[in-house]
Amino acid sequence: MAIVLALAVSVVGVTVFGRAIAAIVGVVRLGRPVAGLRSTAPAERWKHLLAESLGHTRMLQWTKIGIAHWFVFVGFGALFFTLITAYGQLFDQRFALPLIGHWVVYEWVSELIAWVMVVSILFLMIIRFALRNRGRQSRFFGSRTWQAVYVELTILAIGLCVIALRGLEYRLLGAETSVVHFPLTFWLLPADLSASALETAIVVIAALKIIISMAWMITIGLNTTMGVAWHRFTAWPNIWFKRESSGKPALGALQPIMVDGKPLDFEQLEELDEDAPLGVSKIEDFTWKGLLDFTSCTECGRCQSQCPAWHTEKPLSPKLLIMGLREHAYAKAPYLQAAEAARETLPAELRNEAARPLVGPIQVTDGLAGIVDPDVLWSCTSCGACVQQCPVDIEHVDHIMDLRRYQVMMEEEFPAELNGLFKGLESKGNPWNQSPRKRMDWAKDLDFEVPVVGNDVEDLTGVEYLFWVGCAGAYEDRAIKTTRAVAELLQLAGVSYAVLGNGETCTGDPARRAGNEFVFQQLALENAATLTEAKASKVITTCAHCLNTLKNEYPQVAPDGPVRELEVVHHTQLLNRLVREGKLTPVAPPEGSVAGRTITYHDPCYLGRHNEIYEAPRELLDAIPGSTVAEMPRNKQRSFCCGAGGARMWMEETIGTRINANRTDEAVATLAATNGVDHGGRGAIATGCPFCRVMLTDGLAAKQADQSAPESIEVLDVAQLLLESVKRP
Repeated sequence: MAIVLALAVSVVGVTVFGRAIAAIVGVVRLGRPVAGLRSTAPAERWKHLLAESLGHTRMLQWTKIGIAHWFVFVGFGALFFTLITAYGQLFDQRFALPLIGHWVVYEWVSELIAWVMVVSILFLMIIRFALRNRGRQSRFFGSRTWQAVYVELTILAIGLCVIALRGLEYRLLGAETSVVHFPLTFWLLPADLSASALETAIVVIAALKIIISMAWMITIGLNTTMGVAWHRFTAWPNIWFKRESSGKPALGALQPIMVDGKPLDFEQLEELDEDAPLGVSKIEDFTWKGLLDFTSCTECGRCQSQCPAWHTEKPLSPKLLIMGLREHAYAKAPYLQAAEAARETLPAELRNEAARPLVGPIQVTDGLAGIVDPDVLWSCTSCGACVQQCPVDIEHVDHIMDLRRYQVMMEEEFPAELNGLFKGLESKGNPWNQSPRKRMDWAKDLDFEVPVVGNDVEDLTGVEYLFWVGCAGAYEDRAIKTTRAVAELLQLAGVSYAVLGNGETCTGDPARRAGNEFVFQQLALENAATLTEAKASKVITTCAHCLNTLKNEYPQVAPDGPVRELEVVHHTQLLNRLVREGKLTPVAPPEGSVAGRTITYHDPCYLGRHNEIYEAPRELLDAIPGSTVAEMPRNKQRSFCCGAGGARMWMEETIGTRINANRTDEAVATLAATNGVDHGGRGAIATGCPFCRVMLTDGLAAKQADQSAPESIEVLDVAQLLLESVKRP
């Protein structure tokens, strides 16, 4: 009976599992093409696939959980051979794998993996249940618990079956074997069991192991959106086809709008088919990689646990967004796969699912609910924490920005505050809507002349650096102080530089992150032409957003020009090099300046996660004598956003608590815990981005107004802190 049941379930399991694979492939193929962009440098892709999967490099960001998951992962693959053994044991209870047989190394490894896998899955189950009652604070909030628990119980049961079978084999073989072959299971069972009882037990447990395994295959075969199980198979291609063949996560440059698998050429916009989507309006507008992303989500919630929007009571959870898109993709797939003439005859539920708007209110009284609520879409700061954390390389930010693009460019549906942003960028070339003629006002009253390209120098041929001031650096009062500090430091170090003056315009970052690719392209093409004419080769900038756009995105706009070869550096990188070379010398500053001050550093998202610049600003702060540097709990890769990215700088924050207030609380608490800043000591929150400085200054001002932060704390750029301590001639 056990044999018949095990074999029958196996036939059903393999059949259902095979049909599910075909169904998943069919859904992924509904996506738009991405041409050859996902298959470049195959050797590099294989290397990073093996590193991320076998080495668990992304999982080990959570060390204990990553180690436990690695043993479960290895056990899932390695113990497949024990499933084959189980089939053989149904008919011959002394069965051993051909060639391998009773090779002692294989038997030791099998037992060790089984035991460690059991311990590891129990640890992971304890973690899950320990977090289950924490509400939104749990990374598993919104995940489908029954699916995860079912998978974990399956793994636990299989591990226990393997251990039990090994114990039974030892007693059955008796004098034919030795303890050496059963190092971790020889002690499990008493020695006085009869051979017939042992054989019966082996058949029953082998059949049970097979049935459990096949029941798992049937269950996930009937639930193609069960990412907690399917990621064991889909994660491999999803990692291999990741955006960057270098192995980096999908951060930095935003992907261009793709049409028929190629980047859209805006100069040929009028030649486009009128049905060609600019962005994503329907689930089938996502690329096949996007649909593979949705399929691969494990619902682990690492993205959710790091998301600044979710942490401040906003409706955006990167995990829940991806899960919702996955559910809709698989629910709509039969409609898309049906012949057009047959679609009207499909069930009403299926036709209604197909008709749901991709972006629209999810709570409606009339009409069909949307898949992505507008508040979810516009809560994103594009900080990249979700992408950086995801163990299967889902590209959340690209998907969100594609949704925004369609809403802005095709539907003209976006927060009202962005009208002012777009108007300022189009008419004045800056988001503050200030006169372009005022771009050099920041340099007034300096003790030295700031050379301007076209006025003081013809071009940058004989100049080492173009100093890209940026809109904030030219117009925003707090950022102007940073610009002036950097100019003074470059002057002190004898660095040859010039600025574009009124010839500079916004890089277009706010427009692009807001979804307005038209305005971004307009600004980027204008700047690319200016940079080419000025013969720029090296650029220094104080703005993390300008850095990212010039360095990573302008090569998309001008792929064949000199802009592609630009060397773009952040001011903290150049200043750090100048300090190391002895061209700038920090000394113990006088009392009332940096002396005795405690400093905590905030990593700007577009400097840190998006461009992996973490050490230069820290080394600069460490080089300042007489100060103490304290790290916030959330730092470097896990730094918390200031709330300004993704064009959120120009949108009101009306849902939940303010992101900048959350980060400011952490900074103030860090300073208070170091050198008693809360008892009169002087402190500074340092950063390296004007957007961050504005947000943190506003957050600190609010805290100081309600007397929850001491007046002795201020927000400063790293360059200002360096200038306070640098040795003058």
